[in-house]
Amino acid sequence: MPVCQTRPAPAPLLNPGETVVLFDGVCKLCNGWARFLIRHDHPRRVRLAAVQSPEGQALLAWAGLPLDQFDTLAVIRDHHYWVRSEAVFEIIAQLPATWRALLLLRFIPRGLRDWAYDRVARNRYRLFGKYDSCLLPHPDHDQRFLKGRL
Repeated sequence: MPVCQTRPAPAPLLNPGETVVLFDGVCKLCNGWARFLIRHDHPRRVRLAAVQSPEGQALLAWAGLPLDQFDTLAVIRDHHYWVRSEAVFEIIAQLPATWRALLLLRFIPRGLRDWAYDRVARNRYRLFGKYDSCLLPHPDHDQRFLKGRL
């Protein structure tokens, strides 16, 4: 599987060049990751969407990813999307320079990275817990979430 998947049409709901991270809105680990991005993405390069939201579902459908059982985060920009460990590295590349040293982990073979990613993703509810429903964004963070464009 290539590092980046490409679709013939640009992703719906996004402005050109806009990056969106799709995450599991009921997963405590995934919500922690979303809060980390809000806290550290000062230039606001990344927007967020829960896979359970109408916007998340539309983007999953566009990428041809499962709509009902989603066990990876995805990054979407223009005609492209990334999943699994490559999605994590695409997010890190959008963060301030202090975090970019983590990109050195990209030298670990992708098969090994994705194997480890899959183990955590498949067991994330058991390891980290699960919310009963998607958490609503804090009013101060509302503009960081992709919504209201359908």
